Amino acid sequence: MSKQAPLSRERVLAAAVRVADAGGITALTIRSVAQELGVKPMSLYHHVPNKEAIVDGIVDTVFAEIELPPAAGTDWRTALRRRAHSARAVLRRHPWATAVMDSRAHPGPATLRHHDAVIATLRRGGFPFPLAAHAFSLLDSYVYGFALTESALPFEPQEVGEAVGDFLAEFPAEEYPHLVEFAREHVMRPGYDYAAEFDYGLDLILDGLERRLAG
Repeated sequence: MSKQAPLSRERVLAAAVRVADAGGITALTIRSVAQELGVKPMSLYHHVPNKEAIVDGIVDTVFAEIELPPAAGTDWRTALRRRAHSARAVLRRHPWATAVMDSRAHPGPATLRHHDAVIATLRRGGFPFPLAAHAFSLLDSYVYGFALTESALPFEPQEVGEAVGDFLAEFPAEEYPHLVEFAREHVMRPGYDYAAEFDYGLDLILDGLERRLAG
């Protein structure tokens, strides 16, 4: 039998991420993390002082997974588009994180590095400080909001059409004519995938920011 690696802050945070991924942020306790590691709860206090420190740590871990905009060589629109796609993918892996990403009073180094890189990208692109602030807030609101919606769906995004068809069959269609028409003429058409809405909305935001920047 292989010897278990010594307990460390990194191992505690990795276990905490697994707990949160499996049961959400409410499932995260000192006891549940200790159980995931197969150790006694008191042993965790040698590496993290309390649950809040664990949450700080796993939020920083999630930020570390998001692709940083490159320091140079890529225009701001391409860089931020890639960053938005990376953030969305990371939040799909860790749906609990969406609600707490910007809630921490003690952000870690990966969080600060991420924010610094996004601001640097906007500034290199010619964004004055007020427009950079608007752009950062708008993009994060959109990415987080879309990720939250995706995680709340009771089915996979590509199964929306089928699910809506089943739903329509259960209520009197004449009472909701516009909803029925929209579903039948768009959502229930072959190939519809709710996930594709992400790119459409993202491009609208980037188009709007480009116009503001030019103006």
